[in-house]
Formats: sequence, C-alpha cells, structure tokens
Amino acid sequence: MKQQNYENHSKIDPLYHYGISLLSIVTLILSITFFVKNVGTEALLSFIVLFASITFLFMAVKLRLYALQLQDRIIRNEENFRYYRLTGNQLDPRLSVKQVIALRFAPDEEFPGLVERARSEDLSAKDIKKAVQNWRADHHRV
Repeated sequence: MKQQNYENHSKIDPLYHYGISLLSIVTLILSITFFVKNVGTEALLSFIVLFASITFLFMAVKLRLYALQLQDRIIRNEENFRYYRLTGNQLDPRLSVKQVIALRFAPDEEFPGLVERARSEDLSAKDIKKAVQNWRADHHRV
C-alpha cells in the first residue's frame, strides 16, 4: 500500500463518487427533461419519474451521510480511548469532531502534545494534519 501523508490522505470511493453520484445526477436531469416534455400529456407518469429520481438522489446522499456520521463517532471514541490510554485523562470535550478526526493521524508520541496544541491554539483540522511529523495512516475509513 502507498504510504499515506497529508497530500494523499483523502479517499475517493469510485463506486460511490463516480458511479452512484454520477448516475443519480444524470437520472435527475433526465427525469426533469422527461417531466418538462411530458407533464401535459402524461402528468402522473411525469410526477412519478421525477419524484422517484429525487428520492433516489436523497437516499444516496443520506446513506453516505449516515456512514460518515457513524465513522466520525467511532473515531471520536477511539481517539478518546487512545488519549486516556496515553495520559490517563479524557479528551477535552471542547475539541470539535473535525479536530479529533484530524488528530487520528498523529502517532502516539505526538498525540498528547498535539491535542494540547489543538485545544490551546484552536487549530483547524487542516492545521492539525499539517502539524503531524510522522503520519499515522488510516486506510480503514469510509
């Protein structure tokens, strides 16, 4: 596996990003076109096709958001436990979820110090990731 770092850590899921998302948008565009052309003669069918494609698009987006929210919650718990294991204390609840998610890339040696910096200097997630010296890869995210 390619070594992960700040420049290449974002992940694209081809099936979702290029398949489901693209097909959902194309289907919505085609259903709007069908609706505009046929609403006068086939009103019921036009509405059914339009509403079905909108529903499909909303489902695709919402399912993705559910997975990301669950992942964020798991990461917060994992990092809270890791901080507790390393320091005997819990993470400061004032740290945002985005900050905690960014902190997961810090190795154990850098983690407690970076947590304190993130809290005291209110570092953004981007700044936290850039501050990591020895990147701790995460290849298991959604």
